[in-house]
Amino acid sequence: MAAEESWDVIIVGAGNAALCAALSAAEQGVKVLVLEKATLEDRGGNSTFTAGGFRFCHDGVEDLRTDILDDMTPGEYDSIGNLPPLSEEQFMEILMRITEHQADEDLGRILIGQSRDTMRWMRKHKIRFIPMFGRQSFKIEGKHHFYGGVNIEAVGGGWGLVDMLVQACERMGITIRYETGLRELIQDESGQVTGVRAFGPDGYENIPAKAVVLACGGFESNPEMRVRYLGQGWELCRVRGTQHNTGDGINAALRIGARPHGGWSSAHAVQWDISAPPYGDRVILDNFQKHSYPIGIVVNLNGERFIDEGADYRNHTYAKYGKEVMKQPQRAAVQIFDAKTHDNVRDEYRIREVTKASADTIEELAEKLDINVEGLKKTVAEFNAACQPGEYNPSILDGVGTRGLAVPKSNWALPIDTGPFHGYVVTCGITFTFGGLKINTEGQVLDLTDKPIPGLYAAGELVGGLFFQNYPGGTGLLNGSVFGRLSGRNAGLLARSA
Repeated sequence: MAAEESWDVIIVGAGNAALCAALSAAEQGVKVLVLEKATLEDRGGNSTFTAGGFRFCHDGVEDLRTDILDDMTPGEYDSIGNLPPLSEEQFMEILMRITEHQADEDLGRILIGQSRDTMRWMRKHKIRFIPMFGRQSFKIEGKHHFYGGVNIEAVGGGWGLVDMLVQACERMGITIRYETGLRELIQDESGQVTGVRAFGPDGYENIPAKAVVLACGGFESNPEMRVRYLGQGWELCRVRGTQHNTGDGINAALRIGARPHGGWSSAHAVQWDISAPPYGDRVILDNFQKHSYPIGIVVNLNGERFIDEGADYRNHTYAKYGKEVMKQPQRAAVQIFDAKTHDNVRDEYRIREVTKASADTIEELAEKLDINVEGLKKTVAEFNAACQPGEYNPSILDGVGTRGLAVPKSNWALPIDTGPFHGYVVTCGITFTFGGLKINTEGQVLDLTDKPIPGLYAAGELVGGLFFQNYPGGTGLLNGSVFGRLSGRNAGLLARSA
């Protein structure tokens, strides 16, 4: 970099949170540099590997059609039977309940209260959205009925989201440097953050700036940190997303006295195809996930059920059930469906790269998948006998459950009794870690005395305090956008006034 170049704000990372921060900072009329550790081809952090889904407050499809889904076709609109609204009160209740009432309420109020306006802001930057027809709805009498609170996705999924955000940054004159990773934060004698020390293609360099926003993800791709904070065996899990989220931003901030915060011993971890590679595949993306378990049963290799598959909507349980698979023999489980429900599994079950078997009998299925035959027969027989009558409806919490089982199924409990039977083998795929840095309501990183570290802001997965043990689906991208916008704006304002 030429010696005469200077920057007002440096954004570390190039995923959804970072790019939103960059756009928001640039709106303040300052010069913005984005540092991305990955290559141009591998850019985007975890955001690239997501489905691009957002959970945010709205009043239903008519409301959304005015400013979020404003380019939805008439045919798409007419195909919607029900897309339920989501109020601020509902969203907060879900967030607090799912995180066992540990979520930081101040951050939660910002996340939820600014959710709708942030989506409008993204749309003004030409980010396009569409209802999640394929993944968050069931067709009833030819109409899509949406469920679970996260019903809108970026066009093109996570890859499309990142691409549209990069284009928006280019329109704003923001510079993105690839293959350049953060190593240290630079401070002056007063403690003000005055830039970063980075490592790029030409080696180390110090890059000065008036403010820095850290938005470079958690530590899920760092096996040493996973074992240290999540526990024994976590070095063996698969990583759903980028290999580059190794805790660089978190560690750099901790070294200058930032306060750690949030759920350091928990993470977003899902059921993931057992044949998936160690890190995310940029062709398959998130299709290694297997998220139709609520309409089937899940057993370990002993043939035993160990989770309530129907405890709640998928969006409220999937991020914690990967951890439960980690506890099972060989860190593996099998999702089983019979002919009554198998046609309704999500599209990710139909990819070529899937680990599955089909059979006309439960015994034959067990043999094909190395499940204990007698154990599975016993489990299925007991489950079938425990299923209670009711009106099965996968688009609502239908209350069709079991009775008398040590591990119940609270909704969508249909007997597994109609062949052919299908089994899909899964392991644990970690998405992102919940522990990170403490920020205030201005997006400033706090030190060990809860005072802001001057010039340092943070957003996205490396911020702790919102998620504990579990998280509501679609809240991760929203979190990145809301706090990226907030932190970027305040970093830009600080730089402009300096």
